[in-house]
Amino acid sequence: MRSLIAVVMFIATLGCKGNPEKCDQACRNYAELVFWQKANAEIEKLPPAERDAARKQKMAELAKNLSEGIDLCTSKCVSANNKDAIDCLIKAKTADQAKACSAK
Repeated sequence: MRSLIAVVMFIATLGCKGNPEKCDQACRNYAELVFWQKANAEIEKLPPAERDAARKQKMAELAKNLSEGIDLCTSKCVSANNKDAIDCLIKAKTADQAKACSAK
């Protein structure tokens, strides 16, 4: 949940063009990329036999976080009105790329 709150705060500073669909896509992409960057690092530290179960647990955690915070993130994004940042977040393929969108 903390990571999704961070996403909301991040998106609020960046914003988008007021398009709810694009904002939803940007919020989800950012949240998923950043979440999996951290989660994969944690999973890789586990013994191989425990990784599948941990990945399933992390998938459920991500789904819960998104369901609890995506509407707020999208709303803040729509209000912020920054097309360049939203396009950057949608195109990002890695967490580092998504985080770099704040510099634009």
